Amino acid sequence: MSKPRRIVIAVFDGVESLDVTGPAQVFSTASRLLAGSGRGYAVELASAGPAPVECAGGVRLLADRTFADSDGEGVDTLVVPGGLGIRTDSVEAVVDPDVLTWVARVAPRVRRVVSVCAGAHTLAAAGLLDGRRATTHWATAEALAERYPDVTVDADAVYVRADPVWTGAGVSAGIDMSLALVADDHGRRLALSTAKWMVMYLQRPGDQSQFSTPLKRQSTARTDIAELLAWIDAHLAERLTVPALAARMGVGERQFARVFVRETGSTPAAYLDAQRVHAARRLLQESDLTLAAIGARCGFGSVHSFHRAFKRHTSVTPQTYRRHFTGAPAPATADTLQETETP
Repeated sequence: MSKPRRIVIAVFDGVESLDVTGPAQVFSTASRLLAGSGRGYAVELASAGPAPVECAGGVRLLADRTFADSDGEGVDTLVVPGGLGIRTDSVEAVVDPDVLTWVARVAPRVRRVVSVCAGAHTLAAAGLLDGRRATTHWATAEALAERYPDVTVDADAVYVRADPVWTGAGVSAGIDMSLALVADDHGRRLALSTAKWMVMYLQRPGDQSQFSTPLKRQSTARTDIAELLAWIDAHLAERLTVPALAARMGVGERQFARVFVRETGSTPAAYLDAQRVHAARRLLQESDLTLAAIGARCGFGSVHSFHRAFKRHTSVTPQTYRRHFTGAPAPATADTLQETETP
């Protein structure tokens, strides 16, 4: 019988509690679904000393072992959660010196190293992200890029895989990344079953934006723009032009375009393009609709325009995306054949 994979999570004073408990819950749930197979996970916490660790939210954790007791031998995955020093006008990533020393020492001996949230700063300080693409909490991404120029920082991704290192964005993204790790170890079916048991609506793919559509709507101070964005998302299949959208808001086209860019950070055309691709990704994962049907529902004029926009945003074709996230090819109809023939 196979042995469980050992997952060791580093903990320290000021660590974000969900960065620790989120991944631990995913691995624990997956193990219970694999009960009796011996192929699950054994999750351990490691800290600098025997005293309880106090998380940023006030919860205390008691580690299973100290850093001195763990040299990485027999460890499958090392998880480095983050800590955020939040002030009125700034956010600082916490890099605990004991964690940094330990990670630098044991990382070469483990199969996989993972960071959650600002834990990427610890991996970068240990030299583990040099020459790699990585992500972190959006509030510390700029600092990570400035301090470590050898790291290619993707400030928008939910998680980034750059074997043998995985980096995840802020807090809840650690759960999405952990589900992806389970899928990598045991297949997508187990990851989906784990998400279902955890009552998660949907596992976000790594290249999805850290900011959901509802959050983008809520971030604008103008009620009319927020209402328009909600209306757009519900009418993506329609022909949405700047004149039509401006008329809906009751303003001139130039004023509309100026206000839209100021409030959303993108032009109307770019926003529509991104939202249509976002909607298409959901349909590719959750339905067996043909590419032509998905393109039409999301407002693309043809499979060719759907293909071009999707590849521009995700770097892969719709069919490749569906195959990756569902394990099944798109239905073999004329529109899928057209997609494969498109340069």
